[in-house]
Amino acid sequence: MLWTRWLVLLLCWGGTSGEQQSDDRDGVRAAVRSDPRRQRSPPPVEPLDFGFVPAAVYDTHAYYEPGTIGILFHMVHAFLYVIQPHSFPKDLIVKVIQQNMGGIKVEEWQKPENVVLLLQWIHYEAGFLICTTIGIIFVVITPIIATCFCVCRCCDNCGGEMHQRQRKNADCHRGFFTASLIATTIFIILGVLVAYAANHNISSQIKSTRRLINTNMRDLKTFANNTPAQIEYLTAQYTTAKNKVLSDLDNIGPLLGGRIHSHLEKEVVPALDTALRVAGAMRETKEALENISTSLDILQEGVGKLQASLSGERASLSNTLSDPACTNGAVSQTCNAIRSSLPQLGINADFSKLPDVNHALQNVNTVLRIDLSNIVQKGYASFNDTPRLVKDQTKNIVSGVKGMLDKIGNEITAFSKMFPIEPSLVNFTIFLNERHKAIESFYPQIDQMDFYRWIVCVAVLCIVVLVLAFNILGLLCGSCGYDKQATPTTRGCLSNTGGNLLMAGVGFSFIFAWVLMGIVTTLFVVGGNVEKLMCEPLANRQLFKIIDTPFLVHPEKKNFLPGMLFQNPNIDLTLGSMYRDCHDNNGLYHALQLETMFNINSFLNRTVYNRDLAKVLEGVQVDLTEITLLEQAGRDNLMNFANSGIGQIDYPGYLAELNKGVTVVDLLSFCSDLEDQADQLPRGALENALKGHASSIRAIHKEQVVPLEQAMSTLSQSIKLLQRTSNDLPVKVTNVLSALDAAEYLITHNASHVVKQETKGFVQTLVGYFRQYTEWVKNSLTAEVAPCKPISNIVDSMEIVACSFIIDSVNTFWFGLGSCCILLIPSIIFSIKLAKYYRRMDTEDVFEDIANTSNHDEQVCDIHGNIAVVRFSSPYYDTLTWFPRASAPPCDW
Repeated sequence: MLWTRWLVLLLCWGGTSGEQQSDDRDGVRAAVRSDPRRQRSPPPVEPLDFGFVPAAVYDTHAYYEPGTIGILFHMVHAFLYVIQPHSFPKDLIVKVIQQNMGGIKVEEWQKPENVVLLLQWIHYEAGFLICTTIGIIFVVITPIIATCFCVCRCCDNCGGEMHQRQRKNADCHRGFFTASLIATTIFIILGVLVAYAANHNISSQIKSTRRLINTNMRDLKTFANNTPAQIEYLTAQYTTAKNKVLSDLDNIGPLLGGRIHSHLEKEVVPALDTALRVAGAMRETKEALENISTSLDILQEGVGKLQASLSGERASLSNTLSDPACTNGAVSQTCNAIRSSLPQLGINADFSKLPDVNHALQNVNTVLRIDLSNIVQKGYASFNDTPRLVKDQTKNIVSGVKGMLDKIGNEITAFSKMFPIEPSLVNFTIFLNERHKAIESFYPQIDQMDFYRWIVCVAVLCIVVLVLAFNILGLLCGSCGYDKQATPTTRGCLSNTGGNLLMAGVGFSFIFAWVLMGIVTTLFVVGGNVEKLMCEPLANRQLFKIIDTPFLVHPEKKNFLPGMLFQNPNIDLTLGSMYRDCHDNNGLYHALQLETMFNINSFLNRTVYNRDLAKVLEGVQVDLTEITLLEQAGRDNLMNFANSGIGQIDYPGYLAELNKGVTVVDLLSFCSDLEDQADQLPRGALENALKGHASSIRAIHKEQVVPLEQAMSTLSQSIKLLQRTSNDLPVKVTNVLSALDAAEYLITHNASHVVKQETKGFVQTLVGYFRQYTEWVKNSLTAEVAPCKPISNIVDSMEIVACSFIIDSVNTFWFGLGSCCILLIPSIIFSIKLAKYYRRMDTEDVFEDIANTSNHDEQVCDIHGNIAVVRFSSPYYDTLTWFPRASAPPCDW
């Protein structure tokens, strides 16, 4: 029908298998991976959230638990397994079907291969054939035996003679037959109950069949109603991937430019950092030169003042030592010692000979007129402006890609609307409603037919119940009316009635047993074979393997299902695979392998990420020649700094003078010694004068030497700093300029490789979004879109209804009824035997004593009292000593 074709086509469009791009693009990727220079892996693709496809909830639960009656079903299955233990003859059935594709002809069976198939089939059906033969023999022989039995009894044979011989173990025989008949009757009752339970189960499960039909119809409607929404959701989620691509394109500067920047910064930033450190060194050099100049002026001036102060103090001290008091013997030694130490009061370091650094300072000041730090910061800014360059240079490409993405979205939307999805599904829903109403219209007829079936089955069981009623009543009447003291001819009416009822049961058993066995045999042949050849193979899916056998239907058509659905039998689609996919609730697109009819991969490759879009994205070009790391003024500034003359300063001379002390002797120590020597003198003016000189020298140290020492410390630090800075300064500056030249060369000449590499990674990121979408579509079509669970539910429901509801119940019915038929045979035998002990006989045995002779006469008294004497000569009949004389009514009775 047209709507079915449209339904198949509307499910075709949304599938994808994530095929790779063309071979030439694969070759490019392989070459890129083999390039040892490409160490950076592509950026990880951010996972996209496409949400969840609107799920369809199905109501059908295709599972059946029989409950208590399941025990009976298992018993029947075990019985059938005993009869038919062979595995399912898949190969045999396939050969039979293939051999008889043109129709069954009698002459064809004479061929050896057909004879072999027939023998194989007979071997497989051996159990059924044996049981069927037994049933047919039962059906045929039972009426014959019944007729012969009736004729035989009419001739007073076969127990028809109304005479019962007296035996010693008569009570034992009667008890055995009674117990056996009771046991047989109980088993027959159980068989009737089993058959009735199976009969009732069929009627009760017919209502469940309606529930299964209703839920399956609702599921099909749910399937039809949800599929358009699911397909629309798939098409709408293209917007998610599209918006993410557009977002990345809008941020192409930070994304692509940032990756280019991070790739180049390994070479560029260290060079700029070195130049920036040189700029800092310039400022430190200037400060050091200024400190040297200032400290040198302070030292030269301070040393002159200190020299004058020490000279005056030395002259004054010499005058003091000229005092006559110093001529005394003990004092003179002390004065001579002091006098000999006076030359130590002098200047040790001579800073006047050190050259000044004014020339170098002027050169550095000239260099610092140009702000190298600012120039380097401009280099930083120019390099950090890479994202803006990328964004500005890709404006046209981004706008073109946006237009193409909009076009692709319109193509997908237009493609999804090419098929009349909604009208087709509306027609499908209308069709389901009509079929559902048509099925519901048969419910009254089904109920009526089931009622008739139930009546027939109950009537059949009533026949067995009638026999059981005669047996039970016969046992009750016979057992209750039986009198051990009564003779066979004097038995009571109740006992006689019991025997007659048992014989009536025997008669009805003979009348109906063969009919019941015919019914059992027919149901056994049909139900047993359906169970073994249909239900069991359907349960273990062996039946699908037969249907899916290649070239089974036609020698030129490989597969049956795709040939029926798509008129293409070469598609590798089987009923078993479709059932498994639907049972797992996979999508119909995957279950029917609809990609063989319409491969959506090519459509998605042409639309979602086509060659035009690939060429546009791969054509991204970024020119980084505008980036300038260091202007020429900065380069000149570095060279001027290297040639500023700081390397020509006499650092050893400075350090040699700085390593000397300001004075020849430590003035504080000299003062301490002078005071100690003054204390050795007698108290008086000389002592006080020497201590006054010590105080004056200490004041000179505090006021003049300490500042000079501080200036020397500053000068020493500045000289050492400047010496370190000037050490190989031209080489350092040359290295800085070389690093900057290398970085600029990388940007201007080799950046194209980096740009291509990072651009390819950026494009792969964008492609990754589309691949995520196509993979999501594929997975959704496989597992979420149009899940075909209703199809497998229909198959499972048919299996439940046909096998679990009907066939199992039918097999249980004939199993119970068949056991009743078999048990009727011992029931007939035991009833006939037992009736002899309950029925009133016409004649009985009477024994008299005949003295002094070896011969005995037996008197047989009939029911009218006439006595006939029968003489026996055999001692076998000498029962006088064995039994008492049987009581009999008088002859005139």
